[in-house]
Amino acid sequence: MKFGSRTCILNVGGTKYVFRRDVIKDFPLRRVSRLHGCVSEKEVLEVCDDYDRERNEFFFDRHSEAFGFIMLYVKYGKLRFAPQMCELAFYNEMIYWGLESAHLEFCCQRRLDDRMSETYTYYSEEDTKTEDELRVEEEGEDPAGRGRGSAQWLERMRRTFEEPTSSIAAQILASVSVIFVIVSMVILCASTLPDWKTAENRSVDEHRYTEHLTDHSGIIEAVCIGWFTAECIVRFIVSKDKCKFMRRPLNIIDMLAITPYYISVLMTGLTGENSQLQRAGVTLRVLRMMRIFWLIKLARHFLGLQTLGLTLKRCYREMVMLLVFICVAMAIFGALSQLLEHGLDLDMGNEDYASIPAACWWVIISMTTVGYGDMYPITMPGRVLGGVCVVSGIVLLALPITFIYHSFVQCYQELKFRSARCSRSLSAEFLN
Repeated sequence: MKFGSRTCILNVGGTKYVFRRDVIKDFPLRRVSRLHGCVSEKEVLEVCDDYDRERNEFFFDRHSEAFGFIMLYVKYGKLRFAPQMCELAFYNEMIYWGLESAHLEFCCQRRLDDRMSETYTYYSEEDTKTEDELRVEEEGEDPAGRGRGSAQWLERMRRTFEEPTSSIAAQILASVSVIFVIVSMVILCASTLPDWKTAENRSVDEHRYTEHLTDHSGIIEAVCIGWFTAECIVRFIVSKDKCKFMRRPLNIIDMLAITPYYISVLMTGLTGENSQLQRAGVTLRVLRMMRIFWLIKLARHFLGLQTLGLTLKRCYREMVMLLVFICVAMAIFGALSQLLEHGLDLDMGNEDYASIPAACWWVIISMTTVGYGDMYPITMPGRVLGGVCVVSGIVLLALPITFIYHSFVQCYQELKFRSARCSRSLSAEFLN
């Protein structure tokens, strides 16, 4: 800094700190040390909020109490949170002055991590839009005059199909889609009843597409498939990134639910009356059962299913940990139970435990406290091992549950926050 007096005054929220110029040069706070390299008043104002040249005083409109604790870090080398101050607000002050979370003491780092995980919210792309862009979307104006009408129309269509709470039209569309999903599931479940017309005849003629269309269930199924297909095609057309659209899990599930119907129609038309029709009939039944994936489509419209999916996505490490716990316990208790129930006495041993894989089945139903009763130990050592297996299963299954529970609550609050924001915008649209 090549102007001003030998001393510098930092005015932070009304509290003044006086330093020598050479101290400013090597100051631990990055924002303060940047003042030494400023060669003009314009560069100074890029670092601070205001500057008094006569008194060589730099004004910072920041939290004075938080800066006092930061100055304690400069003096003693230990940084802790200011009492009765939000951890996130203090962390924001730290970032402003050029500090990071690693400068905090370990106890405060844990408090910051917990606070950030509790208050984490997902901000969609719409949150970063400017007021002019939002006004353009709401009023359909084009301030730049560059023919953005078609792009705005595609964006509105995309939000209508992708965000069920974005508008009244989107809610109506989502309601219709839910009705089609429910009707399709009812037809699928009813088709397995013995008295259902399509389940009366198990012969190969059952799978003829031309005969199947004559049934009411076939017509309803075709209408539902047509709706889902049209919905998927429109969403693909109006999507911004086609590759990203194809990689999204819900879109993959939509294609997995729609494709089997067309495959079954194609296979039925190709097999006809030849000898491979019976094999094709089994394949068609398998493909028809894949329509159960349509239930996952409800995740677009229900907060609970979205919370479950987001929790599983974020807790995959805990789920793997739980799976490892179960596999290790199965290997240990399965080998011991096979030895105690069958291996020690081959003539009079329990035949249900003739092999370790068979014993592992007993271990898994015991650890999960299901206990079907199809197999059980009959020797005293085997029963003692069974008790230990049950208790161990309760403990092992409970260990990762805490992490999964906290993640579930966090995901629910996050999605609830987003849903509330969309509901407020929807209410404004309804009133207007």
